[in-house]
Amino acid sequence: MKRRDSLRALTLSSLGISALNPQVSLAEQRELDTANPPETPLKIPGGRTKDEAIRDAKLIKEKFLTVAELATIKVLSDIIIPADDKSGSASQAGVPEFIEFIVKDMPQHQTPLRGGLKWLDRESGKRFGKIFTLCTKAQQLQIVDDIAYPEKAKPIYSQGVAFFNLMRNLTASGFYTSKMGIEDIGYKGNTPNVWEGVPDDVLKQYGVSYDS
Repeated sequence: MKRRDSLRALTLSSLGISALNPQVSLAEQRELDTANPPETPLKIPGGRTKDEAIRDAKLIKEKFLTVAELATIKVLSDIIIPADDKSGSASQAGVPEFIEFIVKDMPQHQTPLRGGLKWLDRESGKRFGKIFTLCTKAQQLQIVDDIAYPEKAKPIYSQGVAFFNLMRNLTASGFYTSKMGIEDIGYKGNTPNVWEGVPDDVLKQYGVSYDS
């Protein structure tokens, strides 16, 4: 056990506190514990090994995307998958957070994503004199329409097209692997049901039947 952990164990009770320093009050100790909170126990989700869970926890703590970049991703992901009468939008399903994790888990996406976000703001600046998130919805859609359809896009928008392809793939992956996205497509998974035997048309097709 680490020395700091040993000290914390001793201070969990008033007896331990008094033994270390009779002048330390319970309120003061609570402040100390708040300033130095114990580490959250590692949770290992189903289907993950301990090493994978440790790596995931490490990546989640790290930061790659800036607040401004995440704001742009939120707007763009909601353009790709907006809310409708069946489910919420991409950002409501946690897509920006998913993308933040993926670019740390798969670093090869970092440069294309960050470069694409910069391209988007430059294009917005050239057209409307402001960054993408400050544009009106109509202005944002005008840019998106120029890069969302690879076969129709002009060559000058090739970088934007490559970026939007990446964003569309990440947004769809994040949304349809979320609880909201799974419910949106009606996927039930391995849920229990009632087995009523092979359907009659299949039995007839193969010329077999159940014994009477």
